[in-house]
Amino acid sequence: MRAVVTVVGKDKMGIIARVSAYLKDIKANIEDISQTILQDYFVMIMLVDLSKCDKKIAAIQKDFDIISAEIGVSARIQHEDIFNTMHKI
Repeated sequence: MRAVVTVVGKDKMGIIARVSAYLKDIKANIEDISQTILQDYFVMIMLVDLSKCDKKIAAIQKDFDIISAEIGVSARIQHEDIFNTMHKI
C-alpha cells in the first residue's frame, strides 16, 4: 500500500528530518521525494510505502497533526488511489 505525503509551510531547518524520522519510526519507506523552496515557503511531496507499517492512514494523519503543530507546517497523508482520483482531469 502506498500513500502520498505533502508538507507545506514557512521554510525552516529540520522539516525533512522531522517528517522522515517519523516515517522511519513507523516503518514507512520513502520511495520518492521532491522538495523545493518557493520564496519563503517549503513544499515537499513524498510517495511512501506503508506495507510494513502497522498504523492506519487516519492514525498517521493524527500524528502528522501533532508534528504540524510542533514545527509549524501543514503535513497531510492520502492513500495513493485517493490522491490519484482527486487529481485526474
